Amino acid sequence: MARQGRGRDLIQIYETMLRIRLFEERVIRSYPGQEMKTPVHLCVGQEAVAAGVCRNLTDKDYVFTNHRCHGHCLAKGMSMSSILAELYGKRTGCCKGKSGSMHLSDPDRGILATSAIVGGNIPVAVGAALSLKFRKSRNIAVVFFGDGAVDEGAFYESLNFSALKKLPVLFVCENNFYATNSPQKARQPVDNIFKRGGIFGIKGFRCDGNDAVEVFDLSKGLIEKIRKGSGPYLMECRTYRWKGHVGPDCDFEKGCRPKYELDGWVRKCPVKRLEDKLSRKGLLTGSGAEKMRVKIEREISKAENFAKRSRFPNTGELYEDVYWKG
Repeated sequence: MARQGRGRDLIQIYETMLRIRLFEERVIRSYPGQEMKTPVHLCVGQEAVAAGVCRNLTDKDYVFTNHRCHGHCLAKGMSMSSILAELYGKRTGCCKGKSGSMHLSDPDRGILATSAIVGGNIPVAVGAALSLKFRKSRNIAVVFFGDGAVDEGAFYESLNFSALKKLPVLFVCENNFYATNSPQKARQPVDNIFKRGGIFGIKGFRCDGNDAVEVFDLSKGLIEKIRKGSGPYLMECRTYRWKGHVGPDCDFEKGCRPKYELDGWVRKCPVKRLEDKLSRKGLLTGSGAEKMRVKIEREISKAENFAKRSRFPNTGELYEDVYWKG
């Protein structure tokens, strides 16, 4: 039964990764139509981290993410229609068309806020974890951030405070080796992000962020310990984004990174790797994968039509929901 349960987990992770990949590919195709009035930061190539970690979470666990947030929000169960409507700036979007791609939220799914400020989501996640501890909850907070956020002071302040208070928070660094167009080796003298919590007593682990099974297994063990009161852990998932920092295009043509490097990571496609692994184990057939793909494409088309047909907010709604009056 345990093997069947694990098989179901891996199939669900594969479907989540495929949803993220196909969703972003649709954004890439539709974006040049100029109907989406928002910048987009795409996570194509990084799907395994979001799907692997979020498979171990419940709706009541919190997730805090950043400007590259589509995958995390989909993996946490957010409605595809509400995300696409937000990208199109429509009233039916998750933030009523006012947030664009970089500030998605869905409190019912534990996504309280998304911060586009580099590292800005980390102390907010720690604050949420503090509230969980005050309430004696078994739920946890997970925060996703890039290697660029590790350069921020807020990262270290958050590690220090969370260790001091033994808070239920998992720090997940998606190390894609670039902060905008600046390579990690040009910013950090030592390649050891997973060890950076050591000075505060936080144990860290590094994994292959393109191997969904490895991400799932590592995060599962850490999340179970955090739920039992262990305090925080740090994960470094080494992965790679296929597209440029922002927008639907690649950036090797502009000299931002070498094409051979991108090609090498494309050969390590996380979606294809898991599909092959499931096929070898007899858990997924070619026809089964195709049916899943067709179902997801229909879901995306339905969501896109919904977004395009929805109305824009009225100008009189501009200041609604912006401030909360206590």
